[in-house]
Amino acid sequence: MSRENPSPSPATERGLRVALIFALAAERLSLYYAHDQWLKEAQGASLAADWLARSQRRLPLAERRQLSALSEELARQIADTLSREAGLHTAHEMMEALDASYESEIGRALMGECERLLDGALADQAAFQGKRITRQAP
Repeated sequence: MSRENPSPSPATERGLRVALIFALAAERLSLYYAHDQWLKEAQGASLAADWLARSQRRLPLAERRQLSALSEELARQIADTLSREAGLHTAHEMMEALDASYESEIGRALMGECERLLDGALADQAAFQGKRITRQAP
Protein backbone atom coordinates (compact mmCIF):
# COMPACT_ATOMS: atom_id res chain seq x y z
CA MET A 1 0.00 0.00 0.00
CA SER A 2 1.49 3.32 -0.98
CA ARG A 3 1.08 6.45 1.06
CA GLU A 4 0.66 9.80 -0.63
CA ASN A 5 1.08 11.72 2.60
CA PRO A 6 3.40 9.79 4.92
CA SER A 7 3.32 10.63 8.61
CA PRO A 8 6.34 12.47 9.92
CA SER A 9 9.11 10.27 11.22
CA PRO A 10 9.45 10.26 15.01
CA ALA A 11 13.17 10.86 14.37
CA THR A 12 12.43 14.48 13.45
CA GLU A 13 11.67 16.98 16.19
CA ARG A 14 8.26 17.67 14.68
CA GLY A 15 7.59 13.96 14.21
CA LEU A 16 8.48 13.32 17.84
CA ARG A 17 5.97 15.92 19.01
CA VAL A 18 3.24 14.61 16.71
CA ALA A 19 3.89 11.05 17.90
CA LEU A 20 3.71 12.18 21.54
CA ILE A 21 0.36 13.88 20.98
CA PHE A 22 -0.94 10.70 19.33
CA ALA A 23 0.41 8.37 22.03
CA LEU A 24 -0.90 10.55 24.85
CA ALA A 25 -4.32 10.80 23.20
CA ALA A 26 -4.41 7.00 22.86
CA GLU A 27 -3.48 6.61 26.52
CA ARG A 28 -6.07 9.18 27.58
CA LEU A 29 -8.83 7.44 25.64
CA SER A 30 -7.87 4.02 26.98
CA LEU A 31 -7.94 5.32 30.55
CA TYR A 32 -11.23 7.12 29.96
CA TYR A 33 -13.00 4.09 28.52
CA ALA A 34 -11.52 1.70 31.11
CA HIS A 35 -12.02 3.83 34.24
CA ASP A 36 -14.23 6.76 33.21
CA GLN A 37 -11.43 9.15 34.22
CA TRP A 38 -9.34 11.62 32.26
CA LEU A 39 -5.60 11.89 32.65
CA LYS A 40 -4.64 15.30 34.08
CA GLU A 41 -2.40 17.60 32.04
CA ALA A 42 0.48 17.18 34.50
CA GLN A 43 0.07 13.38 34.41
CA GLY A 44 0.29 13.51 30.62
CA ALA A 45 3.43 15.65 30.82
CA SER A 46 5.01 13.14 33.23
CA LEU A 47 4.05 10.23 30.99
CA ALA A 48 5.60 12.05 28.03
CA ALA A 49 8.81 12.53 30.05
CA ASP A 50 8.90 8.80 30.81
CA TRP A 51 8.44 7.90 27.14
CA LEU A 52 11.08 10.40 26.05
CA ALA A 53 13.54 9.07 28.63
CA ARG A 54 13.32 5.61 27.05
CA SER A 55 14.86 7.03 23.88
CA GLN A 56 17.18 9.34 25.85
CA ARG A 57 15.34 12.47 24.70
CA ARG A 58 13.98 15.38 26.65
CA LEU A 59 11.59 18.24 26.22
CA PRO A 60 11.07 21.14 28.62
CA LEU A 61 8.15 20.78 31.04
CA ALA A 62 6.24 23.66 29.42
CA GLU A 63 6.41 21.95 26.04
CA ARG A 64 5.41 18.57 27.48
CA ARG A 65 2.43 20.27 29.12
CA GLN A 66 1.48 21.88 25.81
CA LEU A 67 1.64 18.52 24.02
CA SER A 68 -0.36 16.97 26.85
CA ALA A 69 -3.04 19.66 26.47
CA LEU A 70 -3.20 19.07 22.71
CA SER A 71 -3.61 15.33 23.27
CA GLU A 72 -6.41 16.02 25.74
CA GLU A 73 -8.15 18.21 23.17
CA LEU A 74 -8.01 15.40 20.61
CA ALA A 75 -9.05 12.67 23.05
CA ARG A 76 -12.04 14.63 24.34
CA GLN A 77 -13.09 15.50 20.81
CA ILE A 78 -13.04 11.81 19.91
CA ALA A 79 -14.95 10.82 23.05
CA ASP A 80 -17.52 13.58 22.51
CA THR A 81 -18.22 12.71 18.88
CA LEU A 82 -18.21 8.91 18.88
CA SER A 83 -20.46 6.37 20.54
CA ARG A 84 -18.87 4.42 23.38
CA GLU A 85 -18.43 1.38 21.13
CA ALA A 86 -16.83 3.40 18.34
CA GLY A 87 -14.66 5.21 20.88
CA LEU A 88 -13.45 1.93 22.35
CA HIS A 89 -12.60 0.70 18.86
CA THR A 90 -10.77 3.94 18.08
CA ALA A 91 -8.80 3.81 21.34
CA HIS A 92 -7.85 0.19 20.59
CA GLU A 93 -6.76 1.09 17.05
CA MET A 94 -4.68 3.97 18.37
CA MET A 95 -2.95 1.77 20.95
CA GLU A 96 -2.21 -0.83 18.26
CA ALA A 97 -0.95 1.90 15.91
CA LEU A 98 1.73 2.80 18.47
CA ASP A 99 3.54 -0.19 16.97
CA ALA A 100 5.06 1.22 13.77
CA SER A 101 4.52 -2.08 11.95
CA TYR A 102 0.74 -1.94 12.52
CA GLU A 103 -1.19 -0.52 9.54
CA SER A 104 -4.26 1.44 10.55
CA GLU A 105 -6.40 3.78 8.49
CA ILE A 106 -7.77 5.25 11.72
CA GLY A 107 -4.25 5.65 13.08
CA ARG A 108 -3.08 7.48 9.96
CA ALA A 109 -6.10 9.78 9.98
CA LEU A 110 -5.65 10.62 13.65
CA MET A 111 -1.91 11.12 13.19
CA GLY A 112 -2.83 13.70 10.56
CA GLU A 113 -5.13 15.36 13.07
CA CYS A 114 -2.26 15.43 15.57
CA GLU A 115 -0.15 17.21 12.94
CA ARG A 116 -2.89 19.80 12.42
CA LEU A 117 -3.23 20.36 16.16
CA LEU A 118 0.52 20.86 16.54
CA ASP A 119 0.72 23.16 13.52
CA GLY A 120 -2.19 25.21 14.83
CA ALA A 121 -0.60 25.53 18.26
CA LEU A 122 2.73 26.55 16.73
CA ALA A 123 1.01 29.13 14.50
CA ASP A 124 -0.86 30.55 17.49
CA GLN A 125 2.37 30.68 19.46
CA ALA A 126 4.19 32.46 16.61
CA ALA A 127 1.34 34.97 16.24
CA PHE A 128 1.41 35.65 19.98
CA GLN A 129 5.19 36.12 19.89
CA GLY A 130 4.82 38.49 16.92
CA LYS A 131 2.28 40.61 18.82
CA ARG A 132 4.57 40.76 21.85
CA ILE A 133 7.49 41.88 19.72
CA THR A 134 5.37 44.48 17.91
CA ARG A 135 4.14 45.96 21.18
CA GLN A 136 7.68 46.18 22.54
CA ALA A 137 9.02 48.01 19.48
CA PRO A 138 9.67 51.75 20.04
